[in-house]
Amino acid sequence: MLAEMPEVQELHPVPDAHVPVMKFKFSGVSIDLLYANVALWVIPEDLDVSQESILQNVDEQTVRSLNGCRVTDQILRLVPNIQTFRTTLRCMRLWAKRRGVYSNVTGFLGGINWALLVARICQLYPNALPSMLLSRFFRVYNMWRWPNPVMLCPIQEGSLGLPFWDPRKNYKDRLHLMPIITPAYPCMNSSYNVSISTLRVMMEEFQRGNEICEAIEASQSRWDILFEPFAFFEAHKNYLQMDIASETEEDLRNWKGWVESRIRLLTLKIERDTNGVLQCHPHPGEFSDKSKPFHHSYFMGLRRKQGTNPQEGEQFDIRLTVEDFKRDVYAYSFWKPSMWIHISHVKRKDIPNFVFPGGVRPSHSTKSTAESRSVPKPRGSNSPQAAISRRKRKQDEINKGISLIDSSSTSVSASDASLLDERRAKRQFEADVADTLSNVKCPENLSGDGPEVTGIVKSTSPAKPSSTSCGSSLGTTTMKKPVIEQSLQPIVSHQGSLDLLDGIGGVQLKSEVQDNDKDREIKLSEFFITEQALGAAIEGEGSSIQQIGDLEELEPLELTASTAVASTSTRVPAQKPLIRFNFTSLAKATSNSAS
Repeated sequence: MLAEMPEVQELHPVPDAHVPVMKFKFSGVSIDLLYANVALWVIPEDLDVSQESILQNVDEQTVRSLNGCRVTDQILRLVPNIQTFRTTLRCMRLWAKRRGVYSNVTGFLGGINWALLVARICQLYPNALPSMLLSRFFRVYNMWRWPNPVMLCPIQEGSLGLPFWDPRKNYKDRLHLMPIITPAYPCMNSSYNVSISTLRVMMEEFQRGNEICEAIEASQSRWDILFEPFAFFEAHKNYLQMDIASETEEDLRNWKGWVESRIRLLTLKIERDTNGVLQCHPHPGEFSDKSKPFHHSYFMGLRRKQGTNPQEGEQFDIRLTVEDFKRDVYAYSFWKPSMWIHISHVKRKDIPNFVFPGGVRPSHSTKSTAESRSVPKPRGSNSPQAAISRRKRKQDEINKGISLIDSSSTSVSASDASLLDERRAKRQFEADVADTLSNVKCPENLSGDGPEVTGIVKSTSPAKPSSTSCGSSLGTTTMKKPVIEQSLQPIVSHQGSLDLLDGIGGVQLKSEVQDNDKDREIKLSEFFITEQALGAAIEGEGSSIQQIGDLEELEPLELTASTAVASTSTRVPAQKPLIRFNFTSLAKATSNSAS
């Protein structure tokens, strides 16, 4: 009947799909027509599919088909504002298509999945406008801890005894990575196609969207940045190219529908055979070379799992995996000898030109990816632009070392190796930073207006000038207006201790400690205390120092000193107290401080 209608074009059925469907275009509009075999002799015009009785005596495929209409009606009943929901959903669908994550068949999310996610945000923020709902969408799902399910209402067990999503009883439900539960009975997971690889891609996109929305709220970015198309062929170094062909347009349409429904299986097989180390990023659409009629090409990006250390020269041989997948594809019930499929490994530089707009490969200087964009944002380390840049560098590190099938191993360039060494040094640097403080000498004559004290102090954080006093073992006389000249030339070593003093001549140097309830703040700007405190040994306290200027937190300063005994007749021998500094973060050490 459909084939005889002139408005219908590109008609092809997919009866073996999880939900049987007929795909076609009606007057240019794409339609997915679901098939349901209900237990009725006559179909009335006013049939209400929302009633549970419609599900009696039907097979599982019909239940899934009817669930689509039932879920749509139920969503509109559960959202607080239908118009706001529709506007936000249109926006999210546009974003998902631009970013290449709108495709249920390839392992991402389809229309019903995005509708459920948006509906849940509308429930959480019932009075928000679409612009705020969009921002909150990325904020919430960027922090969402999958596989915790997204549900619009509690799961209904129903009265017909049909199976529903329940990971407590059903083992297969425990394997779902991104459960998005339909609200109509029987409640199902609508995102069963999501794999480890596609979930990673979507989580990275949620993070990117959240960073850009935060910048938009701070008037540092624009909405069009959020909707920039994803540069798929610049995001990875290695790809799988899948070519399919047939002799007639009708055969190609049927063959294409079957192959597309199997693509997600290739992702699962590669994850299985590489123990999850090699992950896939399938492109949701096909490409056609105009010079080859009845021919389509699909591409899948390959990258190493985050957190694994790439080894130079390591290869992944997935030829057996590919052959296993091709056997599954050739098991098509309506296969013809003219239908064939070929899969090959290509590197980024060898991607055919027909995949690019206009058949022209973009130059590197005009590369437009999500990670490299010119947005008027602050250059600080906490800005969204800096975060995106860090994620891009991390992705490039993970991409390195991947070599597939019969390709040559990917080597790490000198600049990349230097970057890795710098990162390792930085981690070790933050774990244990030690600055060498040179000797600060006090004069022997501390009575009256003594001479100026000249020393060299090397520090990592600036301190405000303050008056200091130097205690003597001969009495309580203090020096008036001592001057310490500081030469701030940080000498950083990754391990070791700090010698603060050498040959003080009867005076032991300590940090002034102020008791503030249970915490103590150590003032680095004041290095001298009076004689009354000389008899106490100061050991490392859990004090935290916050430098207001740079908002830099310096964690526990452990200060160990030997006990100095005050005497009126003898001079205390010179001591060498040992001071250790542990910094969790150290931004800059180029400012001068005076004591």
